[in-house]
Amino acid sequence: MSAPVDRVLRAGAEASSEKSVVLANVSRRRFLQGMSLGGLVLAVGFRSATAADEPKKYGADGMPNGWVDNPLAFVSIAEDGTVTIVCHRSEMGQGVRTGMPMIVADELEADWKRVRVAQASGDEKRFGNQDTDGSRSTRHFFEPMRRCGAAARTMLEAAAADRWKVPVSEVAAKNHEVVHRPTGRRLGYGALAKAAATQPVPARATLRLKDPKDFRYIGKGQLKLVDAVDIANGKAQYGIDTRLDSMLYAVVARPPVLGGKVASVDDAEALKVPGVVKVVRIESSPPPAHFNPVGGVAVLARNTWAAMQGRRALKITWDDGPNASYDSTAYKASLEESARKPAKVVRNDGDFAAASAGAAKRLQAEYYVPHLAHATMEPPAAAARITGGKCEVWGGFQSPQAARDLVAKRLGMSADDVTVHVTLLGGGFGRKSKPDYGIEAAVLSKAVDGKPVKVTWTREDDLHNSYYHTVSVEHLEAGVDAQGKPVAWLHRTVAPTIISTFNADAKNEAPLELGMGVINVPFAIPNVRIENPEAIAHTRIGWFRSVSNIPHAFAVQSFVAELAAAAGRDPKDFLLEVIGPARQVSPETLGDTWNHGESPERYPVDTGRLRRVVETVARESGWGRKLPKGRGLGIAGHYSFVSYVAAVVEVAVDAKGAVTIPRVDVAVDCGPTVNPDRVRAQMEGATVMGVGIATLGEISFKSGRVEQNNFDSYQVTRITEAPRVIRVHIIPGGDYSKPMGGVGEPGVPPIPPALCNAIYAATGKRIRRLPIRDQLTV
Repeated sequence: MSAPVDRVLRAGAEASSEKSVVLANVSRRRFLQGMSLGGLVLAVGFRSATAADEPKKYGADGMPNGWVDNPLAFVSIAEDGTVTIVCHRSEMGQGVRTGMPMIVADELEADWKRVRVAQASGDEKRFGNQDTDGSRSTRHFFEPMRRCGAAARTMLEAAAADRWKVPVSEVAAKNHEVVHRPTGRRLGYGALAKAAATQPVPARATLRLKDPKDFRYIGKGQLKLVDAVDIANGKAQYGIDTRLDSMLYAVVARPPVLGGKVASVDDAEALKVPGVVKVVRIESSPPPAHFNPVGGVAVLARNTWAAMQGRRALKITWDDGPNASYDSTAYKASLEESARKPAKVVRNDGDFAAASAGAAKRLQAEYYVPHLAHATMEPPAAAARITGGKCEVWGGFQSPQAARDLVAKRLGMSADDVTVHVTLLGGGFGRKSKPDYGIEAAVLSKAVDGKPVKVTWTREDDLHNSYYHTVSVEHLEAGVDAQGKPVAWLHRTVAPTIISTFNADAKNEAPLELGMGVINVPFAIPNVRIENPEAIAHTRIGWFRSVSNIPHAFAVQSFVAELAAAAGRDPKDFLLEVIGPARQVSPETLGDTWNHGESPERYPVDTGRLRRVVETVARESGWGRKLPKGRGLGIAGHYSFVSYVAAVVEVAVDAKGAVTIPRVDVAVDCGPTVNPDRVRAQMEGATVMGVGIATLGEISFKSGRVEQNNFDSYQVTRITEAPRVIRVHIIPGGDYSKPMGGVGEPGVPPIPPALCNAIYAATGKRIRRLPIRDQLTV
């Protein structure tokens, strides 16, 4: 999901004060100090802080804490020829533990069958930024990973040339060997490992990267996930699987209302439960709590079941605090009231008021999206132990450096004395960027003299104390001409902001949220006004897969379809007309100062690419084909995470209002692809998740408390409700000199509006409030 907000903000105006990382021409002695005997390691170094007046940086160069064009990745080669490649990003199903090493292996000319992948611990000084979010891993690290592989290959070639006493120009690495072309002599990588490790790391400018036509793995989509077999047979280790000697197991009773605290607790009955060892109070964190625990009472036991029974026996009186009256129904009404009044203007092109007043017709609509929970299949879980003044933490973290820093701060020790071991994540979606569960484990280990403690969140814990996707009301108005084409466009978006997690006084959406499909809509409409009313958060708000693109795309693409219907036009043709002719639009001209942290020159908003995915998905889905009664097609397109995605959803609605989805087509243009199979899989997963958001997902509050408890009340899409067929159409992007886009998140936003537009086509009923649930029930 998108990077932690404190990092995102610094990536903009404050980026020039951050330290940056450069590829170092590391001395032989220093290089050898960083390698194990018989291995080859690529190393890097830091340069001093950049000057305050240095030009603004973008993309990988502009990210704080090591987000530059050097991944600080390691490559090691054993004497038996085994190549170990370290993955410094977190694996949660997106395939990064395959994709990142695959890039290195391709440039290295390594035989994939002889490659193993090791997971990096949380250490950004060593590995570079490790936040696995924002659909950035591949687009930011493709070139650095290539250089890592190319540098290792160059060192192997140099070692072989030294041994044969021939010019290095006469040798070449090929499929795990170095070959002397004139004589045909060969040496395997294992035989060269020690000698290669003594070679200086080549300067970046001297590296010889492959011609993309010579790629063996990149872009082919032929390699299986490195973890696939272990996942299938149950051997894969997730955070919840951690077992340590003499470990205690803990669950925590947390305040049911944000800002609440323990007024009193009676633990006498809990301590009588067989297996319960201790009851510990966890200090609450005053708002804004950042990623710290909300506090509560922990029960530590010999097993998780005993801890759960002990927690059930606790008698706690809660002081619910200032958010005790938070009520979703009342809050929705307050958002609607705000959305109907003029508010802070964040974009103003032309003269909306005058154009709207002179329009042939005016239309308006409001759309509502509730809070959502990530509901990862593996709830948050982490283990920790403290020995010799040092702390180790195990868990599935999307941001292991944040876990490291916050654990260190909470324990009052140096981050250098904290090690975060990153396991596989059983789902992330942004929830596991917030390491509160890891901090809990560390705090509890300290409370029992450093003994290992594993904290497990139950599903109820996960739903009751999450960092929720924001709730929003989107108010749209349009003035149209005699042909129904919009000449004036007003969008008021009102939602509590993610920034409230870091600043309790924040009331407006941040630039990063406004830049997710509302301020940067590239429509060919001359008069556009975007406003952002204030909204106060009453619960923890966090990023969720696709973040604010979800409500913005739902509203914008639904409203375009409504305008098409009012004009008696085909929705696809009308959408293309509103997008306008192919052109490249600077995000800055749209008022988008964020642009996903990317250069506006390198990453303009390209309406030609947006048009292409709409046209492609329409063609491939058979748009316009005749369907039986009760069936309909809906279309939507959206730009997010610097990629372009469009979807056509086919629905069938029976006489009782039950909805089934026979087919979904998705077209994606993410630029050049490293692993097309993973692109396809991410679009499929995003489709299923988008269907769940549209049809089922809702977190609601009453008296400050979440009303949903488990999957009986917070439902996710099951196999029976999933689309029968999902067809993914990848727009070819074979030019690897072109910028890459994101993949993990952009597939979600078009699905809810395309689905609801399809329902209108099938039934004539508009859906403006999510989730759909029983709105069609007869």
